[in-house]
Amino acid sequence: MTNVYALPNNSQAWQNALDQVAHLLPANADGKILMQLPIFAVVVVVNNQAKEAHFSVDEAVQAWVDTQIGWQIKIVYDDEVAKANAHKIETDETMSDVSVHRYLLLPTDNKEMTSQRRDAVAHIIDEQLTVYLKKQIKPACSSFGVDEHGQIIEDLPKEKRTCVDVHLLSIAQLLQTPKLVCFDMDSTLIEQEVIVELAKMCGVSDEVAHITERAMRGEIDFAQSFAQRVALLKGVSVDVVDDIIANHITFQKGAFTLIQALKAHGCHTVLVSGGFVPFAKYVATTLGIDEYYANPLLTDGDSLLGEIDTNIIDGKQKAIIVKSVARKLGLDMGQVVCVGDGANDLPMMDISNIGVAYHAKPIVQARADVAVNITGLEGVLYAMGQRFDKV
Repeated sequence: MTNVYALPNNSQAWQNALDQVAHLLPANADGKILMQLPIFAVVVVVNNQAKEAHFSVDEAVQAWVDTQIGWQIKIVYDDEVAKANAHKIETDETMSDVSVHRYLLLPTDNKEMTSQRRDAVAHIIDEQLTVYLKKQIKPACSSFGVDEHGQIIEDLPKEKRTCVDVHLLSIAQLLQTPKLVCFDMDSTLIEQEVIVELAKMCGVSDEVAHITERAMRGEIDFAQSFAQRVALLKGVSVDVVDDIIANHITFQKGAFTLIQALKAHGCHTVLVSGGFVPFAKYVATTLGIDEYYANPLLTDGDSLLGEIDTNIIDGKQKAIIVKSVARKLGLDMGQVVCVGDGANDLPMMDISNIGVAYHAKPIVQARADVAVNITGLEGVLYAMGQRFDKV
């Protein structure tokens, strides 16, 4: 069944909210001043299946703010103009059953902060508000939970239950209109790690896993581990590539919806992967992504050579590619969003305006601007301050 969703103008809704609190800001609060003020955009995404029907997120957020000396909050709504100009997105996917709540959080005074101080304050607020809301929703999570893929399951251990995502960005950061969105592939756009699937097909899963563990312990670097793992594939028929693409690649929930929405908003999309070209080409083509970059899978025409290209795409190279694409499009990095799940995605996330950790490793979530944990990839839109309304 095809569902139609409306995506109102993101920046317009936030700007409208900011205009409504203009009297609380310095008279000369232009873009530069906004960058120096601790004014935050807060997006709270709550799993509707995990909260009680009568639970009010707005009331809970206000109750938390009331305990914070020197802070005030304003709910962000889409006005009629924004709704009228909304893009319509058709999808046959079932969207995650969540409610999205947006707020402006601002101080009761106009004290400016250094960027380092503001970042520290943001992390503290993010952590405290997340903990508070999880406690408030906890009674409804007692009999079930949400796993790392956002699926409701019975009897999930308490420490793994996740009912809410809190995204907190500076308002100046969010008001930047994204024009370029870059993605990792393995475990981000697709549910698999391609080299693991290759290893399974080639009967070398244990050996590849051992090399990966050594790399994670810091005994060997990424380039060494990548070369050693690829070497184990030497002599394998190239037919395994088509087999994996046809039978073993599955897309993350929300992937098609996300790419459609970004295209509707005029964003250029890029896949930047440390995996291999045949898989990146398939994923990019299927999703409608504009460009893709990945490592060549070297063959003699019939079998894999077990060799790597001299310039492999690692974390550093991912950041270089993102910068290059932005420069080619005439964009600055304030117009770039990067999405990934692993440590090798951090360099490109660090240089972007918004770095989104998607069902990511703890170290990545800690360093990213925002972390998506309870939805599919459509949650990236929520993290960017957007919301869906079913038509």
